[in-house]
Amino acid sequence: MDSQSDKTKATVITATHVGTALAAAQMDHPAWKSATPVEITRYWSGESASPARHAEARILWSSKALHLRFVCHQAEPLVISAKPQTQTKTMGLWDRDVCEIFIAPDPNVVERYLEFEAAPTGEWLDVAIHWTPEKRESDWEFHSHMTTGARIEKDRVTIAMHIPWNHWIHEPQKGERWRVNLFRCVGKDPGRGYLAWQPTRTPEPSFHVPQVFGWLIFK
Repeated sequence: MDSQSDKTKATVITATHVGTALAAAQMDHPAWKSATPVEITRYWSGESASPARHAEARILWSSKALHLRFVCHQAEPLVISAKPQTQTKTMGLWDRDVCEIFIAPDPNVVERYLEFEAAPTGEWLDVAIHWTPEKRESDWEFHSHMTTGARIEKDRVTIAMHIPWNHWIHEPQKGERWRVNLFRCVGKDPGRGYLAWQPTRTPEPSFHVPQVFGWLIFK
């Protein structure tokens, strides 16, 4: 991208306000057409990913929750659990096909952020992260009460998240700016793909680099 405005746009996601809270299962609701599409086309390293692995994300928000939908190209066998369960968080979900959003509601403390994952099976995981000078701390007791929706079709997977506002993730005001990154994991080793909206550019695949998070603006 040539202009400074284009470069800025590449690091900003606009979350569009909707008057009615969407259930995670409402993946075809007309409101999604008003959301700005965000293309996830690069690996964590910054290299371009195959178009067959690209994903598009859209973010909406209401007075009740944050609403997120991924539409993913799926040209390879799914890597999913043979016996999925959705009643509780699924540890190790990141080792299978999954879409993720990392959010830092306080942009001044990007070292504290929330991680939300959802799989094509509807399985999910949420965790609160805090980076200290010594290590990364993960609060697995964190419960956001998130819900998910998922649909598997020929050559396409759709995954949605409904993340309600609570004391961990407050309802924003219009114009508020948070820090954010989006990810997709797809495929098996040795060719497994780790896609990132804002590449982390670590030597080995890693999403936990809050310093490269982009911006989420609530409109």
